[in-house]
Amino acid sequence: MQGWTRVASYAWIEDSSRAVLLCRLSAEEPDAGKWTLPGGGLEFGEDPAVGCRRECLEETGLEVHLGPVIDAHGEEITTSRGPQHAVRIVYRATVVDGHLRPETLGSTDHCEFVPLEALPSLDCVPLVHRAIAALTSGASG
Repeated sequence: MQGWTRVASYAWIEDSSRAVLLCRLSAEEPDAGKWTLPGGGLEFGEDPAVGCRRECLEETGLEVHLGPVIDAHGEEITTSRGPQHAVRIVYRATVVDGHLRPETLGSTDHCEFVPLEALPSLDCVPLVHRAIAALTSGASG
């Protein structure tokens, strides 16, 4: 089976108490119930920053300003469509407008700010842990 590439961009957003914004994957998703960063796949020809802002608005109701890239990586994974090269870009971001609300009929079904110390007890996708490691080490990619 032919492989394919999916490029996605995500946002690491902390509030004033240093809680991070996470979204729970909906029942239709392969990792249903797990927590991830707001963001997702780019549309054909879409700039990663534009896609990240679009995905954040869709999934959380929040408009964000993107800061520096804190992590960028590629990984080969197996999906129902066959082998995939998943390329992920994570930006540090801040909220500039909007009201927190969950996505309806999308890839996520709930969003909330979670205290950093609570993250180890949550069932998060590896992307979240990778972003934490990048922020902790000061690495950028």
